Amino acid sequence: MPTPTVEAVTAALATVLDPEIRRPITDLGMVRSVEVADADADGRHAVTVGIDLTTGGCPLRDTITRDVTAAVSALDGVGDVSVAMGVMSEEQRATLRSTLRGGTAEPVIPFAQPGSLTRVYAIASGKGGVGKSSVTANLAVAMAQDGLAVGVVDADVYGFSIPRMLGITQQPTKVDDMILPPIAHGVKVISIGMFVPAGRPVVWRGPMLHRALQQFLADVFWGDLDVLLLDLPPGTGDIAISVAQLLPASELVVVTTPQQAAAEVAERAGSIALQTRQHVVGVVENMSWLEQPDGSRLEVFGSGGGQTVADNLATATGTAVPLLGQIPLDLALREAGDAGTPVTLTAPDSPAATVLRDVARTLTRRSRGLAGRSLGLSPAGR
Repeated sequence: MPTPTVEAVTAALATVLDPEIRRPITDLGMVRSVEVADADADGRHAVTVGIDLTTGGCPLRDTITRDVTAAVSALDGVGDVSVAMGVMSEEQRATLRSTLRGGTAEPVIPFAQPGSLTRVYAIASGKGGVGKSSVTANLAVAMAQDGLAVGVVDADVYGFSIPRMLGITQQPTKVDDMILPPIAHGVKVISIGMFVPAGRPVVWRGPMLHRALQQFLADVFWGDLDVLLLDLPPGTGDIAISVAQLLPASELVVVTTPQQAAAEVAERAGSIALQTRQHVVGVVENMSWLEQPDGSRLEVFGSGGGQTVADNLATATGTAVPLLGQIPLDLALREAGDAGTPVTLTAPDSPAATVLRDVARTLTRRSRGLAGRSLGLSPAGR
């Protein structure tokens, strides 16, 4: 029976990812010690691994214990595996924060930096009740299913619903002033709903809203994201303006229903781009029709609203604003949202999921403009 070495055990531990940060625990300085005991009568060696958690109340300590045990037990010659849990010191946590921030001591908004390659889409609507949050949750999961690293900021401070739609019940983990967001269905999520007691309203005014959004963008460890989605509150209030200020390269996706009254309000939400200098990527029309048993379509909320919004915004902004998709009324979409598992997962072939997946792929395949990016050029001397 071969004798497992400390080096071999450490190499096995390098395959264990922290469930929240999604990086090897060896890279994060979480492995405190590795001890290999003498062989027992069967020639096997007991191994004890010391792990330092980022916080004493880490909600995923059982997951880490299980993953460490499985990785080490797979080595030849290993018998019993024990995991001795500890907690990082203040110095260790400071080193971890610096590592995660790329050597930067103070928090910055990574998506606002010139070199950021993350696509940032703000999902907006003129009024509530058009399914904006459902669209956001399903787009995020569809993108994650395609292998992208996706994050969602539930910026609808007064009417947050993303945690429910993604089935998130756990609290974020704090490492001093850094927040590790929960992950659901492969998507990192942060919401004010994770910080307030159930049923309690959020009664904040402009400056507090701006600060909360700033913290969600800077203090949360997002890692390297391909796409960041922001679920905005309805209308053109403080949060919409703050998003434009904090994320000048963000782009707008406007959600509406076919109803003309809703379309008129949605158009105003998109027109904010004229003041904030954001680009309107396109329009998503939700609740477009209800398919009947005979295959016909019942247009419950009328028709044409999404295309009208797209056409009017194109005229107002002077750029192409396409109708990205029309999502039919689908019972599976509502049921999946209430259950916390989006329809793109539970019923991927349903009419609503098919459209949402197509919209997600359209957004991720768009060529990224040069706005906000460094070109790496320097002025030439005369």
